[in-house]
Amino acid sequence: MILKKKMLMFNKFYQKFCNLQEKVYLIRSVLKFKPFDISTEDGRSKERYRRVALTAGSTFVNRGVTILTGLISIPLTVHYLGAERYGLWMTISSVVAFLTFSDLGLGNGLLNAISRANGLDNHDEAVTAVSSVFFILTGIAVFLSVIFWIIYPHVSFQRIFNVTSDAAIRESGPAMAIFILIYLVNIPLGIIERIQMGFQEGYKNQLWLGIGAILGLAGVLTAIYFKAGLPWLVLAISGGPLLATLINGFYLFTFSRPYLFPKWRYFNLAISKNLIGVGVIFFVLQFFSVIGYYVDNIVIAQVWGASAVASYAVTKKLFSVTQINAFILQPLWPAFGEALTRKEYKWAKRTLIRTLKFSLSTGMLAALPLLIFGKSIISFWVGPQLVPSSALIIGFFFWVFLVNYGGTMSVFLSNDSLVRKQCFFIGITGISSIMLQIILVRSCGVAGAIWAPLIAYSLFFVIPAYRLAFGTLD
Repeated sequence: MILKKKMLMFNKFYQKFCNLQEKVYLIRSVLKFKPFDISTEDGRSKERYRRVALTAGSTFVNRGVTILTGLISIPLTVHYLGAERYGLWMTISSVVAFLTFSDLGLGNGLLNAISRANGLDNHDEAVTAVSSVFFILTGIAVFLSVIFWIIYPHVSFQRIFNVTSDAAIRESGPAMAIFILIYLVNIPLGIIERIQMGFQEGYKNQLWLGIGAILGLAGVLTAIYFKAGLPWLVLAISGGPLLATLINGFYLFTFSRPYLFPKWRYFNLAISKNLIGVGVIFFVLQFFSVIGYYVDNIVIAQVWGASAVASYAVTKKLFSVTQINAFILQPLWPAFGEALTRKEYKWAKRTLIRTLKFSLSTGMLAALPLLIFGKSIISFWVGPQLVPSSALIIGFFFWVFLVNYGGTMSVFLSNDSLVRKQCFFIGITGISSIMLQIILVRSCGVAGAIWAPLIAYSLFFVIPAYRLAFGTLD
């Protein structure tokens, strides 16, 4: 009897050892730089994981660089600009964020088209999609530039941003103009990132983004050293990433994939109409996502003034550090798309479950120290004048779980066959969120800006997204 128990214990231990050995072997094989043979389903599975690992690793490095540059630049700019001008900067950033859907969703439509072409091994489809989207986006950028040039002299930015100091009033217009100009230049350049993501080569783009963040920090330090105004700081921190994007694009279209360089002869009207149709769906999703994520600063500025935005924005920046799962989510989007195109549903379901577990557990581990020590960290970081309330800290603690869950589900649901189905509940969630923010910020103060989306997304997103995703895979 004793011998039998010992044999059972040994068998269990041996089985666990074999499972661990198998996982270690899988990790080692995935992390190698040599591509796998993609002619088999097993080879494609390992190649997806390999590319996800490469992109996740480079995203982790870029995330670290971005966090480090933020830790350096935020306290410097807060003390240099003061609460109102820094709040103005953050509010302008939120307003410009509303332009992320100005590409009519074509960027995300291109990503899906590239992912599909990759799954079908169809290079011609990729070439046509890239050229068609590029020229449409260029037209959009030119059109928006003309519109902004016409209305700029007639806009009272002082009233829009609710600023009172002479410096903030004087700088609000030029700072907004520079933000808009750089964003519009980036609209057609966005195809660079989408191409690399669609081919599951996001690690290349992430490395260039890290370089851009370093260039932006160098620009901010230079601007502060020469005592430049807010418009110059905006140019410095936005110009660095733009320069890095241009260099990345030069390498992509000259050495990596020169056959994808946009040419007018590859523009296809029929494919363009199809991409615009898909893009409109992404436009709706982006619109409501932006409302849910960026409208908070604008609501706070309108109700309590730009100075009140500073404390909220700093707290949001701090808790954004906890989104550790972000480095693995981005490369999963095209990987899921390719797997669904090939009807390899087992891989998709297994990977989605693993990613959800990873996202929620890492979110809890990263956010818990900030829940306990958040006030002390902010006081040491930027000064006691911007220490938030306990209600705001607790709200952002739960916000981390919601963002990590939502990000994981979104990268799966953003593929062609599912993206249309999620528009309905995303729309309800976005509208509910902004209505609640207006009510709660007025009645409960700044903390209401984070509790409103928590309530809306918990009610209208969490369960519908889960049922849609796993209902597709069962």
